[in-house]
Amino acid sequence: MPENIVGPQIRRTRYRKGLTQNQLAAKCTILGFEITRGTLAKIEAQVRCVSDAELLILAKSLGVGIAELYPPSSRR
Repeated sequence: MPENIVGPQIRRTRYRKGLTQNQLAAKCTILGFEITRGTLAKIEAQVRCVSDAELLILAKSLGVGIAELYPPSSRR
């Protein structure tokens, strides 16, 4: 089981918001999380883990609450 369970939800939310990986990476950088498109791709593919601080910035960049970035089965 991957340690990063939020990656697929980040990807789905990004698609739903109509953002490219480059656009989301730029929004994160503005908020203080310097991230490349490649690193974001690794997060979405569940290859790279996400810290709690990074998750907060990803949620803010996507305009959603942190809970929305967790899979539905783990939101209980």
